[in-house]
Amino acid sequence: MVIKEASLDIIATRRSQYPDEGKPEFLLVGRSNVGKSSFINSVLSRNNLAYISSKPGKTQTLNFYFVNNDFYLIDVPGYGYASTDKKTQTKFGLMIEEYLEKRTELKRVFMLIDFRHIPTEDDLLMYNFLKYYNLPVTVIATKADKVGGSKKEKNLKDILRVMDLAVGDDLVVFSSVTKLGVKEVLQKIDDIIHG
Repeated sequence: MVIKEASLDIIATRRSQYPDEGKPEFLLVGRSNVGKSSFINSVLSRNNLAYISSKPGKTQTLNFYFVNNDFYLIDVPGYGYASTDKKTQTKFGLMIEEYLEKRTELKRVFMLIDFRHIPTEDDLLMYNFLKYYNLPVTVIATKADKVGGSKKEKNLKDILRVMDLAVGDDLVVFSSVTKLGVKEVLQKIDDIIHG
């Protein structure tokens, strides 16, 4: 798949604002500092489409990126960021839940975790939350360029052991710096849309 067009099309906080043309959608979830903006920019071949902030927790809406007039990639608020107050965290949670509940256009969730670390309790809660809705998940292990050769295999094994992925779910090792995993993600989207 070649990305020809990509733009931030809709910023939503409730169901009535979602796009209604029935295009396939791919949801992006992850902790606040896991590199979601870098993932979006890498996969969509754009430098500054998603704003990369030095402060985690900047995304506070559902951001619908419209790609190739063909599908949406949706970024949602990150989880697990300590300085976000409980009331705001609850609001984000309800906003994401409202999206997940009845969104038939949603084809797959890309769940970003940090390849350098064992998945956190928040990561496991999010994964189980997605499985509660029977959603297919691809785990994206970001920042792989920061892990040395001998540790790569160990980290991969640790992540797979801790996450215990359901049948049909998979994992892509990813780096926005070296572009490792970008082709794999695009192929997955292409297969789901046109397969």
